[in-house]
Amino acid sequence: MLESQDIEDRDAIPRAENLLLSLEELLAAGLHIGTRIAARFMGRFDPGRVLAVSSRLYGKTPVEKFAEITRTVPIVGRFMPGLISNPLQPHHAEPQVVLVTDPRADWQAIKEATSVGVPVIALCDTDNVFSGVDFVIPVNNKGRRALAVVYWLLARQVLRERGELPQDGTIPQTVDDFETKLAAMPMGRASGGEA
Repeated sequence: MLESQDIEDRDAIPRAENLLLSLEELLAAGLHIGTRIAARFMGRFDPGRVLAVSSRLYGKTPVEKFAEITRTVPIVGRFMPGLISNPLQPHHAEPQVVLVTDPRADWQAIKEATSVGVPVIALCDTDNVFSGVDFVIPVNNKGRRALAVVYWLLARQVLRERGELPQDGTIPQTVDDFETKLAAMPMGRASGGEA
């Protein structure tokens, strides 16, 4: 009886026609809706003045691909203090908006953006604090696949909002292109032994 009830509950989930991806793909990636509004907001700014930030390893490839496609500025790895707030810093940036992958890991970017009045869009999981964040996209921001899906969706939607892509068009890159690949370790090294 319990199994048939579960099937009925699953079948009762609405299958919206205007989702950016199928509901199954979104749920499988642990992703929630919120990318369309964020993309509309980001699409209004000069691409060269939008920073996409990720200090997390799993966010490196998605941020780099997003920046490549949307012509925004990627900041991966360590966010150098003073990048936004110190005009004397050699690589000083004056962004109009900052997109961060994880507010906990990318706190320096949020701190600097808010200190100069730059809006912050953040991919947030349930364990994140929203201090300094102006717009939250609820998503599993620690999963490789979830980050690939959200950055792929954002890239496609930003181009649509700018008018560079038809509203029903898509980008040639796949979600897999946005996913950080794990390097295979030789068998002997994984356990600490000699190969």
